[in-house]
Amino acid sequence: MRLLDRYLLRELLVPLAYCLGGFLVFYIAFDLIFEINRFQDGHLLFLDVIEYYIVTLPEILADQVIPVSLLLASLYSLTNHSRHNELIAMRAAGISLWRLSLPYLGVGVVCGIAIFALNELWVPRASETSKDILERRKNPGQDRNWTPRLVFHNDAAQRHWNIAHFNRVTSEMIGPAVTWETPDGAIHSIFAKRGIYTDGHWRFFNVERWDKAAGDISPLQTTNSAFDISLSETPASIKTEIKVSALTPDEAAKGAQLSIRELLTYLRWHPHLERQKRSALMTQLQGRISAPFTCLAVVLIALPFGARSGRQNVFVGVAGSIFICFAYFILQKISFGLGVAGYLPPVVAAWLPNALFGGAGIVLMSRVR
Repeated sequence: MRLLDRYLLRELLVPLAYCLGGFLVFYIAFDLIFEINRFQDGHLLFLDVIEYYIVTLPEILADQVIPVSLLLASLYSLTNHSRHNELIAMRAAGISLWRLSLPYLGVGVVCGIAIFALNELWVPRASETSKDILERRKNPGQDRNWTPRLVFHNDAAQRHWNIAHFNRVTSEMIGPAVTWETPDGAIHSIFAKRGIYTDGHWRFFNVERWDKAAGDISPLQTTNSAFDISLSETPASIKTEIKVSALTPDEAAKGAQLSIRELLTYLRWHPHLERQKRSALMTQLQGRISAPFTCLAVVLIALPFGARSGRQNVFVGVAGSIFICFAYFILQKISFGLGVAGYLPPVVAAWLPNALFGGAGIVLMSRVR
């Protein structure tokens, strides 16, 4: 790494660290003002509120704080360099503006990878845990890990599930009933008192099994104390079914906290969804894929605004970053909402802000003198 790259990185990373900390405190304080009544209604203690914000920290960082902080830090550092004529000196030495932008783009790539990892590994679980925290004090003696009356159909495998109770933590089933049809027209049914997932397959206890071959009038009935079977439905995919089934229109418009894997699993299970629900899920899928590229988009739009020649006031860069930030996220929310409602194609709804601001940044970069 060249000395110049190290210098530019140092001048970017220091304000980026301050911005991350400052925006995080600001966001939590602002959110606390609006959520205080919800915390009081849930009878949450002080430590519960702290735990709630620790759990939701990955979501806060991925959705808002990292992109906004990167935009502000980039504009601040570039404006500061321009204010002291450092960019003019670098370009006079034969270094192009695109070459100078490589450290900024590199940080944008790293931040994008961080957002992708947060969204895939931590945010989906954090969303469930935060809901449990909000509900834990209402009925202290109630076990909230059990989901009652779970019914769903795996269209891809032509398999229907009816579960009296499902434990989201242990994946234990009470009263599972599974029915499916094989390509030869035979129908198979399993009725059990209990079921667990172990070693990659389901184990059912006190099983009553019915097998009806194609054309048979009466099915064959067998009874077993325990029965092992490998099915494509895993505990993780069943939990995805629960999350998507409980999804409200408001949560869908805000961007449900589902990973790419969860969304692909649900869409594979349900290839014939109604148009509006499919639009909502496809928009969220495209939104998850496009989220890491937000960091590159904000860097590209920051570069031409911060690298303009002439002495500039640092606060002009700060004010510019606030305006760009509001414009970007307003467009993002409007575009995403239109995609969820089915008024825009999912790809357009999810990628429009990044394409518009990133493209504008590239065009403006070519005009910087």
